[in-house]
Amino acid sequence: MADPFEVRMRFTNQLRQLNASVTSAQKAAQYALKHKEMGEDLHSCILEQLEKNNMNTRANIMYFIEHFLDMANKEGHTEYLGMMQRDIIRVVDAVAPEDGTGIANVKVARKVLQALSSKSFLDAELASQIEEVLKDRYSAAQDLALMSSPPPHQGDHDDDMPTPQTRVSGSSNKKKTTAKLDRKQVEQRIEEDRERHKRQRENIWAVAPEKNAELQKLWEETSDLGEDDERMCEEEWMEWRAAIGGGCGHQEGGVNGHS
Repeated sequence: MADPFEVRMRFTNQLRQLNASVTSAQKAAQYALKHKEMGEDLHSCILEQLEKNNMNTRANIMYFIEHFLDMANKEGHTEYLGMMQRDIIRVVDAVAPEDGTGIANVKVARKVLQALSSKSFLDAELASQIEEVLKDRYSAAQDLALMSSPPPHQGDHDDDMPTPQTRVSGSSNKKKTTAKLDRKQVEQRIEEDRERHKRQRENIWAVAPEKNAELQKLWEETSDLGEDDERMCEEEWMEWRAAIGGGCGHQEGGVNGHS
């Protein structure tokens, strides 16, 4: 049996190194499924890394959870689904905290919740309730950002005003909690979001490998035949007949000349 401490450390490192690629998520998921006898311990690793790391890593772990539960469900390891259902509120609170620091992750959390609900990995009513809470958090964070932005043309008092990167706590303008955005993290997030959107567009055009899958896809996307379509078909048929008749006219004349 593998050393529990070593398994925990390796899985923790894999969670920290998650990025926009599907490969990194699959690698971490396969490792957790391989050591399913330590499921509760590895699940606690997910929760700890969600609560300890920066917002980019938390977003990557949230996306990973969807891949992980997909693979666990396919292989029949439903205990992982049960643990995630039990702690889903704690997960969402870590990914998109109530204090507004995770406003960039609200859409990530909502997207994954919708995916989990559609796959029946999560109770639909619970998912809907959590989504409403996330909407409120997003609105509150936006309002807070507007309140903390310095008003224009304040003369010599600009130094006392909070900057857009500062969250104001309490009634005093001088009591501040800094939530500065690291430039490297911002650039990394932009690049990872771009990679995910690119893969999402590719998936739109993906066709299942089953026989006649492409034909079935085209059939489902084709609208019903209407009067305009019938009229166009008749016009094209008449044009085709005229073209064929005109092309063979010299032959018809030649035959008539010899008769």
